[in-house]
Amino acid sequence: MTAAEALREGAARLAEAGIEGAQRDARRLMAHALGIAPDRLSLVLRDPIPEGAQAAFEDAIAARLRRVPVSQIIGRREFYGREFRVTSDVLDPRPETETLVDMALSQGFARVLDLGTGSGCILLTLLAERPAATGLGTDVSEAALSIARDNAARLGLADRVEFRLGDWFAPVTGDFDLIVSNPPYIALSEMPDLAPEVRDHEPRQALTDEGDGLGAYRAILADAPGHLRPGGRILVEIGASQGEAVATLFRAAGLQDTTVHSDMDGRDRVVAGRLPEAK
Repeated sequence: MTAAEALREGAARLAEAGIEGAQRDARRLMAHALGIAPDRLSLVLRDPIPEGAQAAFEDAIAARLRRVPVSQIIGRREFYGREFRVTSDVLDPRPETETLVDMALSQGFARVLDLGTGSGCILLTLLAERPAATGLGTDVSEAALSIARDNAARLGLADRVEFRLGDWFAPVTGDFDLIVSNPPYIALSEMPDLAPEVRDHEPRQALTDEGDGLGAYRAILADAPGHLRPGGRILVEIGASQGEAVATLFRAAGLQDTTVHSDMDGRDRVVAGRLPEAK
């Protein structure tokens, strides 16, 4: 069997199961099985597929049919032009989160805090883009922090970042120019409607607060002003319907210049605010 024949068969199985983007997913899984970059796949499709690669591809297709995300099957995901290791212990980095990164990079910062850092994709991207900055990431999951530390080492950033175990600000000391977070914002009532790739394979505690979806913002904003330097900024990712509710919480916490920003698809995605300058 050639790689092309195996690819067609695998893509057909995914399509029959109703998986959106079946051809795209099959190509990524085939490249992974062959141990090559996806953009080189077309060069080897006419070649016989090695026995080991065929077995690996079949295992990958079987996992995808169980609705395991492609990123978890291949163990990595690209974010902001860099590759991050991912597992079922962390959220899959998503393109819409790059909106938060773009906003954070629009102004300078020397010290950044990432609350609920997960894979570390936000914090490590910010540090990679700002070589003079340092950062701290917190998470309640030691498994997630292990992934974040590994990503920091892979990107050559381990000497400029620290990761601490704890809930929101519990392990945090000092103050920061910038605080960022992509907290669990999905309401409990919305969980059944999520795609199975998300609902069944990503860490639940990173998806929902088991309440109205605003609990994490309340917790963050209770302590954020005490850890921001005068004029410091805080940016959080939100669900598409949460802009005004989260902005109201920002203002109630005494933050100024509170704004809601849309992602590339025009959906509300980020709320930003600033601590007033010292008088």
